[in-house]
Amino acid sequence: MKIGALAMGGVGFTLADLMRAEAATGQSNSHKAVINIFLAGGAPHQDMWDIKRDAPSEVRGEFQAIKTNVPGIEICEVFPKLAGLMDKAAIIRSLVGCSGGHDAVQCMSGWRPNDLKSIGGRPAVGAAVSKLLGPVDASVPPNIGLAAPTRHVPWSDSGTSGFLGAAYAPFKPDGPGMKNMTLGGITLDRLADRRKLLSEIDTLRRDIDVTGTMAGMDAFGQRALDVLTSSKLVDALDLTKEDPKVVERYGDGKPYQFQYDGSPTVNDQLLIARRLVEAGARVVSLSYGRWDSHSKNFDLVRDHGSKLDQCLSALIQDLDERGMLDDVTVVVWGEFGRTPKINANAGRDHWTQVNSAFLAGGGMRTGQVIGATNRLGEEPSERPVHMQEVVATMYRNLGLDTSSTTLIDPTGRPQFLVDHDPIGELV
Repeated sequence: MKIGALAMGGVGFTLADLMRAEAATGQSNSHKAVINIFLAGGAPHQDMWDIKRDAPSEVRGEFQAIKTNVPGIEICEVFPKLAGLMDKAAIIRSLVGCSGGHDAVQCMSGWRPNDLKSIGGRPAVGAAVSKLLGPVDASVPPNIGLAAPTRHVPWSDSGTSGFLGAAYAPFKPDGPGMKNMTLGGITLDRLADRRKLLSEIDTLRRDIDVTGTMAGMDAFGQRALDVLTSSKLVDALDLTKEDPKVVERYGDGKPYQFQYDGSPTVNDQLLIARRLVEAGARVVSLSYGRWDSHSKNFDLVRDHGSKLDQCLSALIQDLDERGMLDDVTVVVWGEFGRTPKINANAGRDHWTQVNSAFLAGGGMRTGQVIGATNRLGEEPSERPVHMQEVVATMYRNLGLDTSSTTLIDPTGRPQFLVDHDPIGELV
């Protein structure tokens, strides 16, 4: 009688419960989406998108800058494929507001971990969008987290639901929920029979129910069955159903190097993210690599960077070829930058003064660089961009006005999605 119970954020929650909670706000007919790629550990900004060719050797490091297809914009030599797609992307070189925690909280929500902690914390973008817009398709959760489990657990965070509650937590295919996406030997005919039996058992209560609650439960239960009996979500997660040439274009990110307590270089998850968006997901979050380069920084960037170049360029081209790029915002960033000065172990340490981000799609004004850092990459010298501005831009591209949209917290107070406006140069 209780087939398909999902484990959402550690709380037992049936699919019918999930559908019931989401139905409070109805559905949106639009299908804008975000793919949020978290570079766990903090990628070195000066070895990625902000090469300091004029800095002294102890700051400059080993990499050369290469030209892109946008005159005047240069990026690291490990990204030749992305260099050829720069007209479809934008780089932020002056990102500020990093809290310094080794976690994904700010990249998933825009807020610091302790914001509204006493009432559950701030919801991540995926949770807020799930609450405000609901599902595109009843059989596909709007908020999906692909982040593989990591030994340093905060690096596999796909964003919490915060004060919104477990109903809006991300569906994680690698977690217990995936086991409930199959019927476990029960045929569709037997499931229909059980549904009919349950309906007959409930007949008496329905006859005396003057509130309409039972009728509502019927609708929510039907939506839960839609998930269980539809192959849409399971098919989207199955790369054997994809064109092998497309799979090859993305690569698999193997062999995994420098993983330690972090995420593998999951090239295939970027392809799965595209397939999930096509199926109806609104927000797909994942964690790519382990960028905490206190030692062997340049070896790590050569490995992780070249693999990211392959799958991220494939994702941008794939979305463009399918006519999806203007509707799907791709954001690639980590929790902070890294020290300008190279340490004794050929590494770079934590640096919260400035960070960077790579964005593509979403109908944004691409082919530009926003902001700049000083000669040593220590701090912004032009146009500081707060991390919340990036999150506000995600919301805006999804069709939500951050200046007026609020969520009601458990105390009954309205809470704005973020405290900053979208990035004006992009929108």
